[in-house]
Amino acid sequence: MTTERLLSTHERRHDLDWLRLIAIVILLFFHTGMWFNHWGWHVKNNELSYSFQYWMIWSHYFRMPLLLFISGAGTYMALGKRTPGEFRKERFRKLFIPLVFGMFVIVPPQIYFEHIKEYSNYWEFYKTVFNFVPYPKGSFSWHHLWFIFYLLLYSLIALPLLTFLRSPRSEKFKQKLFSVLASPAGILFVPSLAMLISQVILRPFFPEETHDLVKDWAYFIFYFSFFIMGVLSYSSAKLWSTIGLNRKSLLVALLTTLIPFYGTYFHFRGLIILPWNNEAIGHVFDVAAIFVSWFTVITIIAYSQHYLNRPHPWLKYFNEGLYPFYILHQTVIIAIGYYIVQLPWNIAAKYWTISFLTLISCVAFYLLIIRPFNVMRFLFGLKPKVKKKFQEPVLSQRHIET
Repeated sequence: MTTERLLSTHERRHDLDWLRLIAIVILLFFHTGMWFNHWGWHVKNNELSYSFQYWMIWSHYFRMPLLLFISGAGTYMALGKRTPGEFRKERFRKLFIPLVFGMFVIVPPQIYFEHIKEYSNYWEFYKTVFNFVPYPKGSFSWHHLWFIFYLLLYSLIALPLLTFLRSPRSEKFKQKLFSVLASPAGILFVPSLAMLISQVILRPFFPEETHDLVKDWAYFIFYFSFFIMGVLSYSSAKLWSTIGLNRKSLLVALLTTLIPFYGTYFHFRGLIILPWNNEAIGHVFDVAAIFVSWFTVITIIAYSQHYLNRPHPWLKYFNEGLYPFYILHQTVIIAIGYYIVQLPWNIAAKYWTISFLTLISCVAFYLLIIRPFNVMRFLFGLKPKVKKKFQEPVLSQRHIET
């Protein structure tokens, strides 16, 4: 029990810090790619390419689940020695304030660039935000900030579980959890089968074509599963370590599930022909995608324990800036991209220019506008900077005499 407490409440998990950074970088390149693939998005380049979709289809199924798994582990750490009341207050400051600020300040430019030809200037458009008509019929939305909204709800819903896992009463539960999930088959199939069952039940009532972030309980439960698994996995040091030890088995299982995942996807792209009807193949793809989502996340977690749990002097600075970076990145991608895509360049030149200009712009905005000022830190969910009080050195009698 002592070892577990040291791991879960005192030891900084550098692998999770690195993974958070990697996941945000993936988001940057993913959302830039949305300009150029054939999927629906707010704005598109005049020339599109299917090549983006071959890597984006896989990352689509693990990028946000990975962030939610990490967030679950981070939420368990965030509870720490806080009371439930203190935890709710911390979640309100860190999540609710940036969400509201983002919906009125950060997100509207995305909608403006989507409908820029309908308005003479930004301020004419901005007044429509206060009609509070939900997007896409209106201009009121959270767009990519749905993640913050979900995370806020997940944290509050999971609070009784978090409190229980932090108490000595949870020891028997953790032992049972370990016995169920300790083997490679357990950690792979128990969570993924639970996810599959939830989607079989809920998706007929909330089909993807009517996807709505407020009403779509299928996606809400699917993402919640990753958050809860992050909480449970990190709450048990023994289970966490076992996941890392099983990394080779997890990798083999992941590579195996990628065969039906990409096989069915390539069928719909016309690259291979499978001898079944499209409805059956679509069901195989949906099932494979759920397994690929979980298998990818848990494999990444396992390998990161082995290769990424190392400190770096810059890591804590990166970590603080990742949350503001996430809030800003999609708006900056669209604002910069709107002008870049009008240039007579090829897709590769446009893609890399938008990506790196977005990276530079978001980092500069964080360093120059957000990080130094407590008001901006508050609006972006960061802790205030505490001014160090000057203390006169305490002199010994010998120093005084000399």
